[in-house]
Amino acid sequence: MPNDTPRREFLRAASAAALLPSALRNVAAAPANERLTIAHIGLGRMGSGNLKFAMETGFQVVALCDVYQPALDKAQDIARQSGQSPKLVKDFREILADKSIDAVCISTPDHWHAYMTVEACKAGKDVYVEKPACVYVREGQLMIEAARKYNRIVQGGTMQRSGYFFKKAAEIVKSGDLGEITFCRTWQSGLSKKEGYGSPQDGPPVAGLDWEMWLGPAPERPFNANRWGVKPDAFSTFRYFWDYAGGAMTDWNVHLLDIVHYAFDDKIMPVRVTALGNRYYVEDNTETPDTMVATYQYPKFIATYESRTAAPAPLFEETYGTAFIGTKASLAVNRSGYRIFPAAKGAQPIVENDKTKSAMNLPHWQNFRDCIKTRQRPVAEIETTVRTSTACILSNLAMRHDTMLDWDDAAKTVKQADARQYLEFEYRAPWKLEV
Repeated sequence: MPNDTPRREFLRAASAAALLPSALRNVAAAPANERLTIAHIGLGRMGSGNLKFAMETGFQVVALCDVYQPALDKAQDIARQSGQSPKLVKDFREILADKSIDAVCISTPDHWHAYMTVEACKAGKDVYVEKPACVYVREGQLMIEAARKYNRIVQGGTMQRSGYFFKKAAEIVKSGDLGEITFCRTWQSGLSKKEGYGSPQDGPPVAGLDWEMWLGPAPERPFNANRWGVKPDAFSTFRYFWDYAGGAMTDWNVHLLDIVHYAFDDKIMPVRVTALGNRYYVEDNTETPDTMVATYQYPKFIATYESRTAAPAPLFEETYGTAFIGTKASLAVNRSGYRIFPAAKGAQPIVENDKTKSAMNLPHWQNFRDCIKTRQRPVAEIETTVRTSTACILSNLAMRHDTMLDWDDAAKTVKQADARQYLEFEYRAPWKLEV
């Protein structure tokens, strides 16, 4: 799919650029061959991966920031292996104050995404922020407002949009070859250990960790190994606690449902959301459900999401993916490829799974870099990531508060007045989210 979709716009050139504040004008006017400087905040498993992708696409990494010293040391080694020598920082505010830094990558736990993105925009920096965009609906709206107010390029980490298989799937949906789409499915399935991640007791923070800074705007809690969640060769378990994230819904379904939005040019949002879920199998001290089903009513179709930790049976021959079910055929896509299942009885599926076409992260970072230079909106521009994140957050709220939610996209709120209190959160002092 070409990158010049109607969503994307160029900033006014020449005369308009002259009217921008100097901090913005300098980046917009940068020569095409000039190296862009970037700092990385949050250097766990995903953050370390983003660091490598940034260097591969030509960014000059000038600073690394994390509240956990071993993560900083490891990231420094990664940078040095690529011939770069960034400074090490423990307080992200030092990075935002550095006028020599063009962009920041935010790969922190989810509860920091909104604050750091808004502050980076205010500091005149472009942003690559991991998904989900936010933990609360209101945070996402302020992220968009900041990107617009300060004329920043903000790329969300929904990198599947830059993958060949997903672009091709979207093209097929738009072509009409599947017929009318009246139903979509997203899912992931597997079999977790019964003991899950265990139930460690609260205690003192691990050596080298600033726990108070890690918590930031989230509620004050004693240190717990699962709340922090850093583990060797695994994604952090903070994502399974409501204070910091939204479980599989905002970890996985943000990617899966995002492709539904992408295929319809991001012109859709669910008008009604409902969900059921619980902890039926896993026995540990995490909080989010191990089994969940959500239903989204869009103006022209229904979509469902299944999160199955203890029910590993695949759908469409895959353990995870996004499916478009049409009157003529169905299409299921994931990071390994896509399959088209003709509606005609006995017809064989059409399979595309060329592994040489599976790259997503590197082209996503290249798109971000290109857009910093052109000031064109990127493929996962922050508004798209916020919209998908919002749909996922609403389904978590519907489940947790045992209600059905009607979304008013014009007003950016739910029609149920008594549920509006759950769309925002008062940050713990001294942190304040202000555009």
